[in-house]
Amino acid sequence: MAAGGFSDLREKLSFKTPQGKGHRSKEAGDGGDGRKRKHGHLEEEEPPPPPPRGLEAGRVKSGIRQVSMFSADECRRIESRIDEVVAKAEKGLYREHTVDRAPLRNKYFFGEGYTYGSQLERRGPGQERLYSKGEVDDIPDWVHELVVKKLVANDIIPEGFVNSAVINDYQPGGCIVSHVDPIHIFERPIVSVSFFSDSALCFGCKFQFKPIRVSEPVLFLPVRRGSVTVLSGYAADEITHCIRPQDVKERRAVVILRRTKADAPRLDVSSPGSALLSALGSERRHVLRPKRSRQKAGPDAAHRPRILEMDKEENRRSSLPSWRRSGFASENTWRRSQDEDEEEDEEEEAGRRDDPRFLDPVRSVKMRKR
Repeated sequence: MAAGGFSDLREKLSFKTPQGKGHRSKEAGDGGDGRKRKHGHLEEEEPPPPPPRGLEAGRVKSGIRQVSMFSADECRRIESRIDEVVAKAEKGLYREHTVDRAPLRNKYFFGEGYTYGSQLERRGPGQERLYSKGEVDDIPDWVHELVVKKLVANDIIPEGFVNSAVINDYQPGGCIVSHVDPIHIFERPIVSVSFFSDSALCFGCKFQFKPIRVSEPVLFLPVRRGSVTVLSGYAADEITHCIRPQDVKERRAVVILRRTKADAPRLDVSSPGSALLSALGSERRHVLRPKRSRQKAGPDAAHRPRILEMDKEENRRSSLPSWRRSGFASENTWRRSQDEDEEEDEEEEAGRRDDPRFLDPVRSVKMRKR
């Protein structure tokens, strides 16, 4: 029971209204404090039920437009260009912030890139910042010629709309956790075009870990190779979307086309966070170089290493702030946790070296027997 005899903040606020402050009517069956009596005992009012999933699914659908637009031949041409982007990144030929790697998923930013995850000076939704102009590579010409022009010709987007293009390249079992594209950075709509294989986009899911599990979606949206998906309204702003591991059975890539807002905040080049990113630049470059196998594998085999990485997140969740435990997270919440886990592992190892308990040979033997 909260201070003042209120079990719910809403009751306290209601009690202070002119109609309710000391003058709540004691109708039959009413205890005078907004709670009903049942057989001589106060009965707590039940919270209003959530909207039916079917109703919410309808709202999501109202903000989605899908068009099957690119033929198999056009897909093959674009897919060969995506392979060229991957090969160029493998050779380290892009600017530092153009390429971002995660297990079973790589991101390639063109035109505009933004900070998120462990790069943020302050943590939390709405803290993302665009990089300064020139920090990522320009949008490749083939994106304009082979993708954007066709979207404009089919009235999907207006001429000159796109100034940010991102390529997400998934391996089997790859995923992106539930998120909303930063509202303070990107205009609507959000346009994506899928290549290499069929997959699905899910709305309203919650991720759990150890092992990774994903709740049933409010809406399951099949996404075919060569199709265009346009998100706006409720689908873009009021509910999260994600790519589930079980829905990526083969290699899959998506080209995301967006426009940044004119007043979108940018990273201050004189800020400590910017200086830190510059200082870490040379250390991060070696992360961009290792090559990944392009061999196809079964979803279970490809998913296994992802589970091992996701297990780290579950061990940390109880100590995270509430906004980081919620399903309404940035797509790189898990990636940020990986970076922090590595720092914690180093601190723990240093503590062990200084702790005399770990220098006792008898105790060490006992620990190994476990």
